[in-house]
Amino acid sequence: MMNRLKFALAPLALALSLSGTMAMAQAVQSPIAATSALLTVTAEGKTARVPDLAVFNAGVTSQGQTAGAALTANSVDMNRVIAALKKAGIADKDIQTSQISLNPIYGQPVTQPNGMVVQEPRIVGYQATNTVSIRSRDIKNFGNVLDALVAAGANQVSGPSFQLADPSSANDEARVSAIKTARARADLYARAAGLRVVRIVSISESGGYSSPQPMYTRAMKAESDSTPISAGEVEASVSVVVQFELAP
Repeated sequence: MMNRLKFALAPLALALSLSGTMAMAQAVQSPIAATSALLTVTAEGKTARVPDLAVFNAGVTSQGQTAGAALTANSVDMNRVIAALKKAGIADKDIQTSQISLNPIYGQPVTQPNGMVVQEPRIVGYQATNTVSIRSRDIKNFGNVLDALVAAGANQVSGPSFQLADPSSANDEARVSAIKTARARADLYARAAGLRVVRIVSISESGGYSSPQPMYTRAMKAESDSTPISAGEVEASVSVVVQFELAP
């Protein structure tokens, strides 16, 4: 009899527990007064900065009759390129190997006048490639860095991506702008509805600095005798979702 009573009380306890949890969830989801309205506003804040960091890739592709010869030649060429980077003012911490590859080079197939292939392509050599990712912290000297790379034997260069070394202050400025925009919109909606903004209920954020494409409105030119570089500006963007309580 006692066991049956325990089993009978268990569903009741679970039901009471669930109802209590649901009541708490409803209380959390209804943080405003019964006579108030909840307004959700999405706003974006932006700010522009002149970049102080250029990230790019550079490397050397070398060839040899054997795989070992190609790698050896590539090592010699790449050591010369890295030495040129350091001489141009790039720190060791800003040079990172990003890719090393070794691939066979195939010759042309031998064909007869009628087009029939009588000999499949054969390996005639090997090609080795070594690429590094570079962070240049002196934008004004960036053109000279590129020139030094090419002079040292680099035959692959891609980039740059202009960035901010520390985007925190730009992001904070964008946050302030986003909140101001959200509040202005909330005031507008409240006035239109004959209400007033009582308080901010919640704030959530998305976005942030992500190294966008530069806007060529303010260009920083390199020296005239080096490769011309226009850094422009980069933009930090933050989107916020703000909930306001509106009341009569």
